[in-house]
Amino acid sequence: MNTQKLYYTLNEFLKEKFGEKVKKIPLDAGLTCPNRDGTKGLGGCIYCDPKGSGTGLYIEGKSLNEQLRYFLELFKKKNFKKFVAYFQSFSNTYAPLEKLKELYDIVFMDPSIVGLAIGTRPDCIDENVVNLLKTYQEKGYYLWIELGLQSIYNETLKLINRGHTFEDFLKAYHLLKENDIPVVVHIIFGLPKETKEMMMETVKTLAKLKIDGIKFHALYIPKGSKMEEMYLKGEYKPLEMEEYVELVALALTYLPPSTVIHRVCSEAKEEDILAPTWVSKKMEVINLLRKFMSERNLYQGKNYQP
Repeated sequence: MNTQKLYYTLNEFLKEKFGEKVKKIPLDAGLTCPNRDGTKGLGGCIYCDPKGSGTGLYIEGKSLNEQLRYFLELFKKKNFKKFVAYFQSFSNTYAPLEKLKELYDIVFMDPSIVGLAIGTRPDCIDENVVNLLKTYQEKGYYLWIELGLQSIYNETLKLINRGHTFEDFLKAYHLLKENDIPVVVHIIFGLPKETKEMMMETVKTLAKLKIDGIKFHALYIPKGSKMEEMYLKGEYKPLEMEEYVELVALALTYLPPSTVIHRVCSEAKEEDILAPTWVSKKMEVINLLRKFMSERNLYQGKNYQP
């Protein structure tokens, strides 16, 4: 990456890899997670949207095939020719292997799908899942796994009812990396009781691991989530946009220039959340981040220490 650029975007990475623009297709496979179905807990994390983090199309009755056809038609009209299928909602390695293979195989029925991205939890990765994932790599598809970590602090993970530990994350991360499977890590800024120093320590720890990619999220309160009551009682105050932008800008300076920045802010519809409403203004956040970094001569890798 040219360090004169503010940060290394996913669009830039995919264009370098495939020689043209590549579009991600968000998919909802109708899966759940062990922190929702009673295996580890019920209701999920305290900020979990009852519909999941994705499109919610499965709940609306759209099959995986229908979702795929819909988005392919939509994006091909916008002149995209290559696509990565992104299993987004809930934990997409949390099902019997036969079921997972059936779901993943569906997306490759269209030759324009060149890659597979799978969002999941660290405690839903094992050797059997990894062996299945490797079969897609062997067929020549580009693959990455997105692991929801959120924080390296176990006290925070317990507080947000995450249902796994940082050690669980490390175990899954190393298993994937030992098998040459790229890993994108999700973290959240603004978690209850976390200080700026704690948030930066999470980033610095991931920088030492030389993670392949990262997604930054601001904590927001979906309607119907466990955080709703906490927020309405005045027990939690979300970050302001300016606070969040400053945190992300600083975090980017600690990351290796090679780490792909898949996302710099959360994305939510204003009607689905209580606060902070600025997370529904994605481009406004991105523009403010770029302005902040440019004015202060900040860029990805500036403070990175190998």
